[in-house]
Amino acid sequence: MSLAPETRQVIDQLLAENRVVLFMKGNRGQPQCGFSAKAVSALDMLVADYATIDVLQHPAIREGIKVYGNWPTIPQLYVAGELLGGSDIITEMFESGELADALGVALPAEPAPRVEVSPAAAAIMQGALQDHPGTAVHLKIDAAFDHSLSLTPPKPGTVEIDAGPVKLRADRLSATRAEGLRIDVRETLQGQGFAFDNPQAPPPVKPLTVTALKAALDAGTAPRVYDVRGDDEREVAAIAAARPWDDAAAREIDALPKDAPLAFLCHRGGRSRNVAERYRRRGYTNVYNVEGGIDAWSCEVDPTVPRY
Repeated sequence: MSLAPETRQVIDQLLAENRVVLFMKGNRGQPQCGFSAKAVSALDMLVADYATIDVLQHPAIREGIKVYGNWPTIPQLYVAGELLGGSDIITEMFESGELADALGVALPAEPAPRVEVSPAAAAIMQGALQDHPGTAVHLKIDAAFDHSLSLTPPKPGTVEIDAGPVKLRADRLSATRAEGLRIDVRETLQGQGFAFDNPQAPPPVKPLTVTALKAALDAGTAPRVYDVRGDDEREVAAIAAARPWDDAAAREIDALPKDAPLAFLCHRGGRSRNVAERYRRRGYTNVYNVEGGIDAWSCEVDPTVPRY
């Protein structure tokens, strides 16, 4: 397959204008595949500002970027015009510290976070270590404050955390997010699992009723409102104050301070809650979900807005 000159020019311009560019499926706020989500997670741990190109919205770039760098899959990460690789390579480089070096990010000095592990959780970890000699319990806390534990051989460069009856290991960035963490055991429908109580995690998404939103709009104190529905639904029913959540809106949000008030709206509140949660997990601390969505707005605020 050959690369059309106009597509090459577009890619050249993107790489010239942005030092760090991730060609991915979806956008930073809502990746559309697991591999893209892994790449975003690694980058979010290291840098606040980078460009993402949603190849699902740009078919010519989706095929052209594979030819451009002779790399067959998406996502693809470019730094200073150089292709670093796809999801697996990004993850490996993150864990080894090479990604931080490539991005010019100085990793923090080795911290010594205080982590508390309950006796029940410690017993499970100790049993797993006995069953798998030569391994260590690795703690990972990503930029979204998603916590995970894995049992793998000790990795160079990781921080050892003395958690009472057990020792954990973590990459240096995870360790900076672990201060005050408490790990316990919880019962789920699938059986036992670990529960993480982290005081550093951002606050939860806050509910916003349509009547409260209307009052805030009238008073000029409303948060920025983003409508996460598609164009087809917005053509049926919309709120004038709610701007579409698209690539331009995603870039706008990326440029805002993390305490900027943000509200998300959809048909009945489900999709917008998922998007709001993604931004909360990325560290935004003042995030709202419009409960009931445009349907509640029609029922409780403005009956001229059609229901569907």
